[in-house]
Amino acid sequence: MSCKVCPRRCAARSRGFCGVGEKLLVGRIAPHFWEEPVISGSKGSGTVFFSGCSLRCVFCQNRVISHELEGKDISQEELDARIWQLIEGGVHNINFVTPTQYALFLAQFLQTHRYPVPIVYNCSGYESEESLEALRGKVQIFLPDFKYSDNTLAAIYSAAPDYVDIARRALEKMYELVGDVQTDESGLMQKGVLVRHLMLPNHLENTLGVIDIFDSFAAHKKVLFSLMSQYTPVGDLAAYPALQRTLTQEEYDKALNYLELLGIDGFCQQLNSAATKYIPPFSASLE
Repeated sequence: MSCKVCPRRCAARSRGFCGVGEKLLVGRIAPHFWEEPVISGSKGSGTVFFSGCSLRCVFCQNRVISHELEGKDISQEELDARIWQLIEGGVHNINFVTPTQYALFLAQFLQTHRYPVPIVYNCSGYESEESLEALRGKVQIFLPDFKYSDNTLAAIYSAAPDYVDIARRALEKMYELVGDVQTDESGLMQKGVLVRHLMLPNHLENTLGVIDIFDSFAAHKKVLFSLMSQYTPVGDLAAYPALQRTLTQEEYDKALNYLELLGIDGFCQQLNSAATKYIPPFSASLE
């Protein structure tokens, strides 16, 4: 294997920056009720959390699977069977979480496995246009993060000094692939792009910059924005003092006020979302 699936293009022959090899490593498959209302609805989103990550942020809330690679090797047949179990249980969509390292696998998998609910590609925003193109016609909803407006922060926290430009191009590509947001009669998203941003403590300017980028991108496009306040310090952050607390009310209010000023449509988490109880349990659902 010589992997060039993500923008790092590390050409790994065994395990690259993402930490995974050729096997399919999954940390959780279960209904998830804590996504945006247009995704989770009343019956949940059918999440498949992949292990490994091409970004591996130092503050990752899901570090058990992204950094520590907890998970289970599963076959395509088992993945298909588990997806159908979710669908038969009533989930509104199938939501592939942290899928970047498996983008080309998913393109092939979804070519031969079709499902009667929308497919969600829930990613970090750090995507190659070539890998996204491979998903044309196979993914209906893109749910990317837009983590940074500052490449210096991206370099420090995610070892990705080119993040902003890469994420901008990826966002444009996602919109090209699926177009404007479409919802059904109950308000559930069936197609389109919903951009997420996780606010980081002590970095309000980064958030305001992301909002500016989204505002520029969203001109003449029907896309949604989600401001996330759930940041909780996890793991060893001794080298990153700015990240060792949750958001303040002042930081949160200033971001909300800016969204309102620009008239951006979307969602805002409540400040009390910052709690470890909202981090999903991994691996147990695969036993």
